[in-house]
Amino acid sequence: MKTFLAAGLVFILLSSCQSNGVFEKVTFFQKHEWEAKYQPDFQFAVTDTNALYHIYAVIRHEDAYRYNNLWVQFSTQSPGDSAKKQLLNLRLADNRRGWLGSGMDDVFDHRIRLTQAPVKLKSGIYSFKLQQAMREDPLPNILNAGVRVEKVAK
Repeated sequence: MKTFLAAGLVFILLSSCQSNGVFEKVTFFQKHEWEAKYQPDFQFAVTDTNALYHIYAVIRHEDAYRYNNLWVQFSTQSPGDSAKKQLLNLRLADNRRGWLGSGMDDVFDHRIRLTQAPVKLKSGIYSFKLQQAMREDPLPNILNAGVRVEKVAK
C-alpha cells in the first residue's frame, strides 16, 4: 500500500511539472570553435500574444574555455520591424564560484536571461542572430550557442 501511495505521489508530482519552454534552438560549432563571421540565425513563430516571455542565450563550452565571459552581438528582428542589435557581455564564471552554469565532466551549459523584465511579443516570425564579439577569432572551446524563449509562468 505504501509503495502504491508513493508511486501515485511521484506520478502526480511529475505530471504537474510543465516546461515553460516555447522554443529552444542551438547550433553546433565544428572543431569546437566559433568564428566571428558565423552568425547563427534562429527563427521563432509567436502565436500567443497574451503571454509574457523571457529570452535567453544558451551557451555550451568546455572547461578549457579561457574567459569568464563571452561578448556577443545579439540581433532581434520582430515582425514588420528592422533588426535591433545589442552588444552583450554574458557572464559565464566568477573568480569565487567558478563556472556559473551547470556542468558534467568538462562541459558546461549556461542559460543566460537577456530580458530583465518579461516582454510581450507580437504575432509573427521573429529572427534572432548571435555573433561572438571576442577579440580571439576563432574562439576555441565553444561547443554550441543558441536562443531559448520561455513563457513566464502565471
